[in-house]
Amino acid sequence: MGPSEASSPLVLVTGVSGFVGSAVARALAARGAWVRGLVRESSPRTNLGDFPGELVEGDLRDAEAVTRAMAGVRHLFHVAADYRLWAPDPEEIVRNNAATTRIVMEVALAARVERIVYTSSVATLKPREGEPADESRAATPDQVVGAYKRSKVVAERLVEDMVTGRGLPAVIVQPSTPIGPRDVRPTPTGRIIVEAANGRMPAFVDSGLNLVHVDDVANGHLLAFDKGRVGARYILGGQDVMLGDMLADIAAIVGRRPPTIRIPRTPLFPFAWANEQVARITGGDPFLNMDSLRMAKHRMFFTSAKAETELGYRARPHREALADAIAWFRGAGMVR
Repeated sequence: MGPSEASSPLVLVTGVSGFVGSAVARALAARGAWVRGLVRESSPRTNLGDFPGELVEGDLRDAEAVTRAMAGVRHLFHVAADYRLWAPDPEEIVRNNAATTRIVMEVALAARVERIVYTSSVATLKPREGEPADESRAATPDQVVGAYKRSKVVAERLVEDMVTGRGLPAVIVQPSTPIGPRDVRPTPTGRIIVEAANGRMPAFVDSGLNLVHVDDVANGHLLAFDKGRVGARYILGGQDVMLGDMLADIAAIVGRRPPTIRIPRTPLFPFAWANEQVARITGGDPFLNMDSLRMAKHRMFFTSAKAETELGYRARPHREALADAIAWFRGAGMVR
């Protein structure tokens, strides 16, 4: 028997059909929370077949729908976001993430929600050359590359302003690059894993990123809820990994030869531009795009020391996360 209204406060989780949102909802349910998930009618249902709670449909851009979903809610995990590195109209990403965050937080204030965990991203931080960046590296919208990162900066600043100016009871978490099971779309990093596991990435650029298991990110959300300071930001990361090493790890897991050709970014820009033009015609999502190449100039390395010290956060080795991701992609038919 699941938890009841009398025994457990109602927790609303947005983005439950997605990668991180579904993991957060499962982590909450596993410890006995009474979970309500808000999902759009058009969202994929792959992650919702065994959803451990109540599902309500609604668009986060519709304040009335969000108000209905927030009825009786005491705690909120706002995980949903428009996570695209490219769109025919890039500003649509900024508008979506700013508008939905504003609506959800306004409704939460009106509903007197007692505790909020807001899912931001390390995309709001300026990378630090030569060493991992921490939470002190907060960026302004004009200091980041691409519409997605700009959208997350705008949304995060909105939440911070509501914390300081209006008493919004929100803790902010900043996941790095989650990987693992239930990456249904998949995410941009999930696409790299799928392509590499299928032997379709013979070369790579000299870049790096911070990889973390999605279930560790979900656990970090719960720790932030339990122990985080209102208004504080906490990086939820894992291990810093060079892209070439990540591809070699994937090759070892699937039994392929690792790619050894490292290519400069500059000659790839015409190909990225061409991919974007094709995507505008076909309505697809270009695997290689201009913003992703611009981002690859920097090694996206981060430290979770603050979350480890204040929250007790821990992350497993990135190779375990890669293995779990590949196993799930195999089961979903994406990896041969």
